[in-house]
Amino acid sequence: MKPITKEQFRAEVAEWVAKIGVKPKRIAIQPMTRKWASCSTLGRVTFGVDLLGQPAEFRQHVIVHELLHLRVPNHGKLFKSLLKAYIAR
Repeated sequence: MKPITKEQFRAEVAEWVAKIGVKPKRIAIQPMTRKWASCSTLGRVTFGVDLLGQPAEFRQHVIVHELLHLRVPNHGKLFKSLLKAYIAR
């Protein structure tokens, strides 16, 4: 599978930002060694550059997961319910 470009990935993220209605302070794409992405309490969302080579469905899951942390900072019931609702669309 051919990796997508950073611009294409940013467009995917922008679509989800609009759908979820969140306002990340910063979105970064950079090498990450231990995880696919992270979200700081300051509203910075960082995605691993390796995501660009992953299937669209997996990218979508990671994008939605991290952006939802801008609304719900933990992995509790509300977070899991929202994640299911957005991914099922």
